[in-house]
Amino acid sequence: MPESEIEIVVDDPTAPEADSPAVTDTRVVDVTVSLLLLALALTLGFDNWRTGIAWDSTGPQAGYFPFYLSVILAGASLYGLVTAFLARKQASETFVTRAQLRRVVAVLVPTLLFCLATQFLGLYVASFLLISTFMRMVGKIALWKSLLTAFLFTAIMFVTFDIAFDVIMPKGPLEAAFGY
Repeated sequence: MPESEIEIVVDDPTAPEADSPAVTDTRVVDVTVSLLLLALALTLGFDNWRTGIAWDSTGPQAGYFPFYLSVILAGASLYGLVTAFLARKQASETFVTRAQLRRVVAVLVPTLLFCLATQFLGLYVASFLLISTFMRMVGKIALWKSLLTAFLFTAIMFVTFDIAFDVIMPKGPLEAAFGY
């Protein structure tokens, strides 16, 4: 290769390790999700049956359409179960490796904490904490850039929703201290 055509290859530093062990395979996930959806369909079906799934003098009762949607969901779940059990002779593919699961949890846990923090601190403070933490911990961005970006985003969000459009958003003690 001539020197003018030198190719530079840079590995993706966020790519999962190739030797990471499997946590679970696709078949286990298919069966688990199908069973969970079947349980949901049965619960919804029973509740809508209890509410009423017939026609009365004014038309369908409250549970009529949701009941039949739960029947469709149950049928799809059973189809998923049958498909998973019939395909058991085929080699199962890895659904997620330990490294991939670690990356998913690194996003899932802060997002769940954000939802919890929104209840106590309000949307804007929780958003500031989420954005600055993600930028710093996951993105490895400088602290001052993370804090500045989180503050600007949160301030723009506050001005847009609370001041310009007068939309009611969950507020916490900081907003109460400023009279909002």
